[in-house]
Amino acid sequence: MSYTIYDIARVANVSKSTVSRVLNNQTNISDAARERVMKAIEQLNYQPSKRARALSIGFDAIMVLSRSAKTTANNPFFSDILQTIAEKAEEENFDVILQTAKNSHDELNKCLAKIKDKLIKGIIILSSPANEDFFKQLDIFNIPIVVIGKVEGNYQNIYSVDTDNFQDSYHLTELLIEQGHTDIACLHSPLDYHVSIDRLEGFKTCMQDHDLQLRKEWMIDSGYSVETASKAAKQLLLSDHRPSAVLATDDLKVISLYQAASDLGINIPKEISIVGYSNTSHTPFLSPSLTSIEIPVRKLGEAGANILFSKIKDNKNLPAQTIIKTEKIIQYSVLKK
Repeated sequence: MSYTIYDIARVANVSKSTVSRVLNNQTNISDAARERVMKAIEQLNYQPSKRARALSIGFDAIMVLSRSAKTTANNPFFSDILQTIAEKAEEENFDVILQTAKNSHDELNKCLAKIKDKLIKGIIILSSPANEDFFKQLDIFNIPIVVIGKVEGNYQNIYSVDTDNFQDSYHLTELLIEQGHTDIACLHSPLDYHVSIDRLEGFKTCMQDHDLQLRKEWMIDSGYSVETASKAAKQLLLSDHRPSAVLATDDLKVISLYQAASDLGINIPKEISIVGYSNTSHTPFLSPSLTSIEIPVRKLGEAGANILFSKIKDNKNLPAQTIIKTEKIIQYSVLKK
């Protein structure tokens, strides 16, 4: 049988509000009344309903909002950063609710439902869509929201933790140019997230600053999946006029390029040089080892979680944007021309 606080109040011979104050660890109650309530709870083996408790004081829980599975499959960034956030939440005695959605409308409705039901005290969003209408609609509810990624708008309750994707991409492209490459391609992700836009723009701006030609057929949207990335890599490597170097804007594109080059008998770096981004345990096994920007996944997750819990617990005044430094790793995937 499932008992309620009304049953506890009856057995302890106190009011429902007294039971509520005991359950919520409030101090405005006599020791005798508290003892009777605690004995009644033990006698009835009472198990409080989390939802009922949430309606009065809210869950000690945060929500982590990830992208849809079709855009995160085979991308270890999301599992790695989620693990870091979960570890921090455990330290803070908070539960983690992982939320995914089919589309932005579904995503918004699920978020609003949990906020209105007081099921969460904060949100961490693992990506930053270029269309920020979603942020505008969440900002009005006055709960802290941390975005792992760029945020362009001005909000009251939304905080950004990011790396400088534009500058990192610029530096990788410039490294290729400094090694004598002029025919440079870019495999990028769809341009519906700030990170994809900034990394492509960093490449394009660097090429233009050095008066180098941007060839449309060498700037390829490689999608989110292994299949689309592999198709784009082979398309590029089999083109009649193959570039001498490629910037890959995430590790899925990097691995696809390495695999395509191996399948086609193309030597890295003698026949094609590759630079990219690395944030997984897989890239150290690439041969030759990759020249890359190392994305500090744990630092992003830790910084995001620290900001969220600082706002939840102490409501500290914090900067709207935090930039985490990256590291350039020079290895053996680039040949000097």
